[in-house]
Amino acid sequence: MAALARRDFLALGSAAAAAALLPGRAFAEIATGTKLHGLSAFGDLKYNPDFAHFDYVNPDAPKGGQMNFAPPNSTLNQSFLTFNTLNFLVLKGEAPPRAELCFDSLMTSALDEPDAAYGLLAETVTLSPDRNGFRFALRPQARFHDGSPLTADDVVFALKLYKDKGHPNLSQALRYMTDAVAVDPATVNLTFNGEQSAQNILAIVGMPIVSKAFYTANDFDASTMTPPLGSGPYKIGRVAAGQTVEYDRVADYWGRDLPVNRGLYNFDR
Repeated sequence: MAALARRDFLALGSAAAAAALLPGRAFAEIATGTKLHGLSAFGDLKYNPDFAHFDYVNPDAPKGGQMNFAPPNSTLNQSFLTFNTLNFLVLKGEAPPRAELCFDSLMTSALDEPDAAYGLLAETVTLSPDRNGFRFALRPQARFHDGSPLTADDVVFALKLYKDKGHPNLSQALRYMTDAVAVDPATVNLTFNGEQSAQNILAIVGMPIVSKAFYTANDFDASTMTPPLGSGPYKIGRVAAGQTVEYDRVADYWGRDLPVNRGLYNFDR
């Protein structure tokens, strides 16, 4: 087989990357009407449905200890320098990095597989024949930190809330979503207008899912030092406003034994 010229290789690579961003081409290689354990912008997934853990983790890693660090990156309204709110999901205020550790999402990514996501809150996802509909079957054991169940109503509430009032990085990603429906407590249907890309969907399935009950009782837009109710592997512990925040590992975290979490989140604080 003739060697591929560098220019041709770069052109093919650019075309592949662009294909993942083209509207109407989202997940063109993925079968519809089938329950899937993950989504990939390029079709095939590295990990099979029965995978035990990601290859890069030690599933038997000990738990405990404390790690002090300055976060290397931030997202949404998070700041490296200071913080005046614990709400990182809106444009207003400056929040501490790593607050996302307190929340779960429908799916989560693997560090060794770009452009793919595997079920976290969602056990499976099914694509509609036109690839504009996504049906998520939620894990029945999913819980918030107060013990209340995380249901389809919470997912629908969170995504609609972000589309209306969320940080621009959240609302812009949701601009192609035309509807979100809780079919029953464990089933969510998301519908898009056909202009979405695979990368757009992967961003949405990675968004933190907040509690409908909590944000019905509390102002979502507020800059507040009240810790939000989460469902993830950590919760907010000691806080010194503008200086330090501690995240405490949730010992009875509902998702600690899922394949996507096994071997991760080992520090107690």
